[in-house]
Amino acid sequence: MWRGLRAALGWLSRLGGGGVPPGAMEPAERAVVRCVPSEPKLSLQLVLPDGSARYMQRDQAEPLGRALARLATNAAKGRAKAGKKSKKPRAEDGEAGEAELPEVRLFSRDGRAVSEEVPNAAAWQDGAVLQVGAARYRVERNPPALTELRLPRSLLAGFPVCPKVSAEFAAPQHCLFRWYRERRPRGDGEGPAWEEEREPEGGERVFTPSNALVGLRLKLRCTPGDGTRRFGAPREVESSGPVEAGPGVCTFDARHLYTRKVCGRGSVRAVSYNILADAYAQTEFSRTVLYPYCAPYALEVDYRQNLLKKELAGYNADLICLQEVDKSVFADSLAPALDAFGLEGLFKIKEKQHEGLATFYRRDKFSLLSRHDITFSEALLSEPLHAELRDRLGRYPAVRDKVLQRSSVLQVSVLQSETDPSRKLCVANTHLYWHPKGGNIRLIQIAVALSHIKYVACDLYPNIPLIFCGDFNSTPSSGTYGFINTGGIAEDHEDWASNGEEERCNMPLSHPFKLQSACGEPAYTNYVGGFYGCLDYVFIDQNALEVEQVIPLPSHEEVTTHQALPSVSHPSDHIALVCDLKWK
Repeated sequence: MWRGLRAALGWLSRLGGGGVPPGAMEPAERAVVRCVPSEPKLSLQLVLPDGSARYMQRDQAEPLGRALARLATNAAKGRAKAGKKSKKPRAEDGEAGEAELPEVRLFSRDGRAVSEEVPNAAAWQDGAVLQVGAARYRVERNPPALTELRLPRSLLAGFPVCPKVSAEFAAPQHCLFRWYRERRPRGDGEGPAWEEEREPEGGERVFTPSNALVGLRLKLRCTPGDGTRRFGAPREVESSGPVEAGPGVCTFDARHLYTRKVCGRGSVRAVSYNILADAYAQTEFSRTVLYPYCAPYALEVDYRQNLLKKELAGYNADLICLQEVDKSVFADSLAPALDAFGLEGLFKIKEKQHEGLATFYRRDKFSLLSRHDITFSEALLSEPLHAELRDRLGRYPAVRDKVLQRSSVLQVSVLQSETDPSRKLCVANTHLYWHPKGGNIRLIQIAVALSHIKYVACDLYPNIPLIFCGDFNSTPSSGTYGFINTGGIAEDHEDWASNGEEERCNMPLSHPFKLQSACGEPAYTNYVGGFYGCLDYVFIDQNALEVEQVIPLPSHEEVTTHQALPSVSHPSDHIALVCDLKWK
């Protein structure tokens, strides 16, 4: 129903009810129509000369004539209301309550009147002209529009600022961006501390403020656009605080020297990284026990996201597999930022948790064919694929119950090369159970993972190469690592009794893949005050892929500059693994 249009349209009816030939003049006002096939109603927004707008909703299947009649009625009511308020009503107006209905018609782009029997969904086309009395409106159907525009709360000099841009009938890559900075105070002691006038600071979606902008706020003006060069109404947003000084040299700066460019068509740069979920970094236990050496501000999610976005952007990766990704961080920070750098993101949350896994792939190199994500506990319980393992585990109820209580998940994505459709990849990403005495639980989880991956990479898509990334919480000496690396594990392996004899669950396991750790077995990928060790890996299919280069990890001196990780110069307690792979 029309909301608040009566007074606004009163002036239209007073202009007279005569028709105006469609080609007589170009309409200055706009009639913005939003019509989505999946919704029962369309909305009509009349943008008035003073910039204000009035709205109406109508059924898409309703005949046009009924919508036009309602427009005429509301216009007449607006005129009558205006007449009652006037001290000297015009004689020709007659009684205020008997206002004459203005002529309301809709003309197609070629100037023909649209039949009143046509359904609304078909009648309101882009470029049509709506006539209400003597006023004329140009119809814009589903124009590009911004639904959200937001800047990060923390801005650091030298670190990319990636706004969150959500749009309808538009795409961020087709939007226009204009950045502005606040002017510095004039220094004469007069006037406001911050002047309203601003200077342009770049025209790209991602903006990296220089040291000269420290202490100044930023403003972004975004005009939504689509692939056909249509543009909608712009919107502006200001930063909540000023640009702050960056931390100086970071642990990843030297690594970026190896990844300045995206690797060639026949190669794939892969990253695996546990980025430390905010849900775990912002606990009292984390601040006082796990990371007491880390400055409190450096544990804040906004600060760490600045570092993380710069680090990931600088790797110019084709595939990025992340663990411990907060749901809100993915939606509000990582996905918008990496989208601006050409990467598409997929998210899988852990059951009853606020964090999960994220896989990103470069859009101009790969397209997504299918997703096959699972929760280990659900798959083990319900999938016929795991019936044999489920039966074996039934003999060890204590272990089975622990496995079923875990919320761990597996992300499996099948990608196809954009330049060579015959090349496909199965990309898996996981984060196994963390407990030091949970080796038997991890063995069950990885057995479920590899059986599921076999179904995808061997049965659904025969013989496609596998890249399996993750935080496996397993050192190179563990049963889990050995099982992945060799293809089998004996039923008497010591890890089956990792939590004591009461939870021993002896069983032989095997898998058909020939996998290797692309980055080898570094001394550590996780370095905190009380522990360091290699827990993260990028496993690759040796039959189809080989390692081109491994990006060196930070030196021990860099890692321990601030005692351990995370720190003011490193956003996580883990270190990213980065390697270039190529097809054999």
